[in-house]
Amino acid sequence: MSMDEMTQPAAPMLELPESPEQSERSERPDQDKPAQSERDAAANTLSSYQAALASGLLPIREVARSTGVNAVTLRAWERRYGLIVPQRTPKGHRLYSPAHVARIQAILTWLNRGVSVSQVKALLDTREPSALSADTPWAELRQGLSQAIGALAERRLDDGFNQALALYPPAILCEHLLLPLLADLQQRWQGQFGAQLEQGFFYSWLRSKLGARIYHNNCHTHSSRQSQSPAAQAAPLLLVNLSNLALEPGLWLCAWLASSADCPVQVLDWPLPVGELQLAIDTLAPRALLLYSSQALDAAQLRQQLPRLHDSCPVPLLLAGAAAQIHHQELAGLSALHLADDPLSALHILLRQGLLDSRAR
Repeated sequence: MSMDEMTQPAAPMLELPESPEQSERSERPDQDKPAQSERDAAANTLSSYQAALASGLLPIREVARSTGVNAVTLRAWERRYGLIVPQRTPKGHRLYSPAHVARIQAILTWLNRGVSVSQVKALLDTREPSALSADTPWAELRQGLSQAIGALAERRLDDGFNQALALYPPAILCEHLLLPLLADLQQRWQGQFGAQLEQGFFYSWLRSKLGARIYHNNCHTHSSRQSQSPAAQAAPLLLVNLSNLALEPGLWLCAWLASSADCPVQVLDWPLPVGELQLAIDTLAPRALLLYSSQALDAAQLRQQLPRLHDSCPVPLLLAGAAAQIHHQELAGLSALHLADDPLSALHILLRQGLLDSRAR
């Protein structure tokens, strides 16, 4: 090789075009980055969803199965009425807590009372039940009675109630044991097989139990005042079932609370026409008339019968139960009609009106 050839600069190397395989490999890292990010995000979403389920939250399909309310209806309650506002996953899936499920059951309770779905939110929001600790003695008592009812065990139910009655006065028992128990049972009975059997068993027991005590109190009151003049003898409190239910437990609780204040009571657990109700007032000459209904009233009761009774009733007139809460605004014009949402409220009204002995507090 000559010196000239050795001193010449090297020829530039030719760049050969990449093969399709090389080109694909060179571009793949940039293309894989967003795909990997999407996979990571999906994995994170799935992980958070599974963690939510593990914490006790329920997907909509499980809520629909457990409550009997289909998913379409649950979504409509959320969108149209704001009744239920579940949590959402990053993907938008609905997740429901035990509190949401309890609220759904409360909604069903109101709907079964004849309330329209558009009215339910206001009723729930104005009267949310107070949260009671699960480890309180009252919760243990309620659980024991609830289990006895589920087992149709009359003796156990009787023993549990008698033990509580030996320790607490009726108003305290009603507030902390019986009314919360009834609320729990009404939610448990939503769509449950055997609910009517449990309900019939418990309501029959309750009427028998309270009815016996009312009868005993009536006899005691009558005998203790028999020597007094007819004018001094106590007039009874007349309580009438205004619903179409065969038995209203709240009516019997009202009667029991009044009877415990040494007030004679007369219970008519059957709806009466207004004309015959007026006949009952004329015959019994009661100190007051308490009407009870846990259901919405029909149009005739609301617009005709109650206003007519309001205008003609010669004694104090009360409407107690859920009907008083449902129709509060519609009945506001009946100035002499006292409204009580529950038996305890009815008791307080009777006390304020001087119709009961203050020992009922």
